[in-house]
Amino acid sequence: MWKVIIVVASTPRSWCFDLTVEDGIAHIRFNRPEKANSMIPSFWTELPDAVNALSRDAAARVIVLSAEGRHFSSGMDISVFTEGGLDGPASGSRFVRAEAFRHHCMALQDAFTCLEEARMPVLVAIQGASVGGAMDLITACDCRYATKDAFFSVHETAIGMTADVGTYPRLVKLIPEGWARQMSYTAERVGAEKAREIGLVNEVYDSAEEMLEAVMVIARQIAAHAPLAVSGAKRMVNYARDHSTADGLDYIATWNASMLDGEAIRNTFMAQAKGEKPEYDALLPVKKAAGE
Repeated sequence: MWKVIIVVASTPRSWCFDLTVEDGIAHIRFNRPEKANSMIPSFWTELPDAVNALSRDAAARVIVLSAEGRHFSSGMDISVFTEGGLDGPASGSRFVRAEAFRHHCMALQDAFTCLEEARMPVLVAIQGASVGGAMDLITACDCRYATKDAFFSVHETAIGMTADVGTYPRLVKLIPEGWARQMSYTAERVGAEKAREIGLVNEVYDSAEEMLEAVMVIARQIAAHAPLAVSGAKRMVNYARDHSTADGLDYIATWNASMLDGEAIRNTFMAQAKGEKPEYDALLPVKKAAGE
């Protein structure tokens, strides 16, 4: 059985979020409401460090992202724009500076790609603003939920830049292309009901409290299933999104040929016949990659 575990971030107290794990659910809660949970420089290392550790150590069966305060996130903090964070290296030709900036941009992209690549599903609960960098973040999650006052904007267009941390390649696969284009070109605010209508969010709730309660119910449903089956399902959905049907069929056949757990299936049927909850082996930790 899962017990309560408190996970401490790499610093004594994270500047950007609190992290707990209970009953197989890791809850990452952004904790800078006075700044609309804007993404300060440390955010871009703290978040992937936490998510990668949860995934690598198999420390949870599902991850929930939420935020304190009125807004989920106003995106990249203004300090990044005002303190030269977008200017790149100060020396070298414009070409070598551009090459170095490209690697900087890709490092920022990795901060959200880790959500997509995590071994467990990632659910995100959104109230108020989800703009700019927050759009990059939520599109990398598995499922999105919103309050009725939530709104979404590819705001980068309105400040003179093209969003570059993940919105475009993912948004166009989540919602109709016409809406992805309209949001991208206009930087308009899309409300929660329209977001549900076009498929950006799964469900809309009256309040943040009601939303988080409902999301935790979904998280508990996920955590009750076999971690290997859920991890495999996430892998298959991601793969199917990016490949042909034939490739997807081939991959799932290969996956199950090597990882179908017949014993877990039999134990599930036996437990259900007795009116009991089945128990499953947790995923095993994987070796930390060199350089991490």
